[in-house]
Amino acid sequence: MISIDGEPQDTDPRATDAPPANAPAANAPAPDGPADNDPPTEAPPAAGSAVDPGGRLRPVVLTGRHVRLEPLGHGHHDGLCEAVRDGELWNLAVTLVPHPDDVAAFIDQALAAHREGQQLAFATIDSATGRVAGSTRLMAVNLPYRRLEIGFTFLGRSWQRTAVNTEAKLLMLTHAFEELGLNRVEFLTDFRNSASRAAIARLGATQEGVLRSHMVMRDGFVRDSVLFSITAAEWPESKRRLTAALAARATSAGRAGEAEAAR
Repeated sequence: MISIDGEPQDTDPRATDAPPANAPAANAPAPDGPADNDPPTEAPPAAGSAVDPGGRLRPVVLTGRHVRLEPLGHGHHDGLCEAVRDGELWNLAVTLVPHPDDVAAFIDQALAAHREGQQLAFATIDSATGRVAGSTRLMAVNLPYRRLEIGFTFLGRSWQRTAVNTEAKLLMLTHAFEELGLNRVEFLTDFRNSASRAAIARLGATQEGVLRSHMVMRDGFVRDSVLFSITAAEWPESKRRLTAALAARATSAGRAGEAEAAR
């Protein structure tokens, strides 16, 4: 768990009434307190083994029944190229998916962001086939304030609307709230991307508002972004919903497989 609580102040009533030598005069104006957006004066302790001594999220493999999230590296390059070609995802105006020619740079950027303590990117692996289905990230990491964002998520067309995305979100949220001890996880999506907005809402996330003129897309379009969040208080209900949705998707896929085998 991460704590930002400082040590309690000494309130021993037996302390002397005389002010210390360096105390301000009684009529001196009180010094300004820290601004609301100032970081804590003392760094919080690391969240157990999930954070390294430098304050970066440790690379970790998150494993479920349908999906395995592996720290993204250049060994995933060819598989990730295949995933983005499945549906030509880079052509979707409301996403930031790399073209196959740009996947190496995409991985380089992810690794650099991890070294700087900003992100931890994953390759999304289909457990059934071992193929790379896409990628996702823990990003905008702010451990002192116990929050981060889940983003840069994309899946090849073959894995969309399957248990893969549902379980990936369940694994990442569980890691965020139960291993890192966070207070808040955020999601941002293009206002025009109604499918993504609906999918995030199904996680149990609350839509908080619209960030106007928030990002410039590759085609020069200035997009508005919709901000969602799940808090630690909401996580138990969100986890219940995700677990139920995952079970329903798995059951549906099983029935479809039985029907196909019976043909």
